[in-house]
Parts: sequence; C-alpha cells; structure tokens
Amino acid sequence: DCERCQCHGEDKRTAILYTLLSQNLTHSRGGRSPTHQRCLCHQRRTVCLRTPHVTCQAASNVLVKTVNFMKNLPSFHLLPREDQLLLLDSCWVPLFLLGLVQEMVTFEVMETPAPSMLKKILLDGQSKWQEPERTQPTLAAVRRLQCCLNSFWSLDLSPKEFAYLKGAVLFNPDVPGLKASLYIESLQREAQRALQEVLQPLHPEDQGRFARILLIASTLKSIPPALITDLFFRPVIGNADIVALVAEMLYETTGRQPAP
Repeated sequence: DCERCQCHGEDKRTAILYTLLSQNLTHSRGGRSPTHQRCLCHQRRTVCLRTPHVTCQAASNVLVKTVNFMKNLPSFHLLPREDQLLLLDSCWVPLFLLGLVQEMVTFEVMETPAPSMLKKILLDGQSKWQEPERTQPTLAAVRRLQCCLNSFWSLDLSPKEFAYLKGAVLFNPDVPGLKASLYIESLQREAQRALQEVLQPLHPEDQGRFARILLIASTLKSIPPALITDLFFRPVIGNADIVALVAEMLYETTGRQPAP
C-alpha cells in the first residue's frame, strides 16, 4: 500500500514545513513551478537491488549470452550496418529479458532513502560542480517487470522455444528506418514458423500456446530500456551508454565486418 503523502497529509505542521521548504527550493532554482516538484512519497518509493553485486553479475552474464546469440546469427550479420544497429537499439531489452527468464535470474529490491529536502537546499548552489543525480527505478515499475517475468516462467519454455522466440523478437520489421525491412520481415516469419512447428510435438494438446507465447512476448516492449539500465547496469557502467557498450561487444569481439 502507498504511504501517506506528506505534502497532502493530515499533519498540518508537516504540510506547512514541506510547503516552506519547497518554496525555498523553488526560488533558489529561479522560480521553477511547484508542479514540477516530485512528491515525497514517490521519492520514498524508489528502489535499488538488494544484492547488487550478485544480481549485476548475473545480469552481465545474461547480456553476454544475449550478444552471443546475435553474434552467432549469420542472417543478422548479412543485414546492412544501419539495420543491425537499429535492431540492436530496439531489441536488446526484450532479448535480455528473455535471457533473464531462460537463466532463471531472480532478484529482490529494497527502497532507497529519499534525498533530504534540507540537503537539496544547502547543496543547490554547488550543483553545477557536482555530477547529476542518477535516476532510481520505482517500486511500481519493478513490480511490472517482475510480473512480466513471472508470466514467462509460467510458460516453461524449452530451449528450442526460447531460440526461435528470440529470433522472432530480434527480426522486427516494424522498427522505423530499416533499409531491409522486407528481408527482416521474412526472417521473422521464418522464426515464427519454426516456433510453431516445434510446439506441435512438444505440446500437441495445447493449441493456443503459440498465440499465448507471442502475446506475452509483446509485453516485453512495454518495459522501458531506462528501467533495465538503471536497475541492472548503472551500478556497474556508471553514466556510459549501454547500447554503445553492447554494440562494441558485438562487433569488436567478433572481428566481423558489418555488411556495407
């Protein structure tokens, strides 16, 4: 349950104190509108990993396997370089999440303390010499992520199902700006057809499994890349660009030259 919001609580003294501090902070920032100030209860609901060393290591291992999956697909490397980068940028999160499911990576989060309003006021004049504060995932966003992962675990996919589903997710012809969209669409249809064919001997009694897998897979697109980056990788890579790092892993470690 959500905690009582201090800025609209029944405690008049707390509300007055919050209003005074907020106004002070607003004036010190040059008259920024109070509507842009985040509610304290939302700040208290930000979370971080409970065991970051363990979970970040597991997530890094999954990311390496995700890159290896793309690296070992000749059809992917036959695409123009621009298309490879567009697909990488669009699909690395869904592929990574499928990897979390396949590797059975579980994690717990804990709430991070809200930054002190007084500290913000005192340090506001020094902010231009300090690095910007990193964003923290919210508990609600993490719960949506865990719900999505639980939906996949309930499917109990086989290794072949994972492989063909990853192909169907990677070769997404709807990514804007693709040069070889028709070829990519044919690769996606091929992966979906292979997935459907492997389901028949594995689950002959479950006629709706193929549609259910694709439906649940579509929910992966609703998970923001920023959430995945902030939760699993920001503690390790700092402010580095995760997509640039993944691209470097894909190309520099393979020694392959992307198609012109």
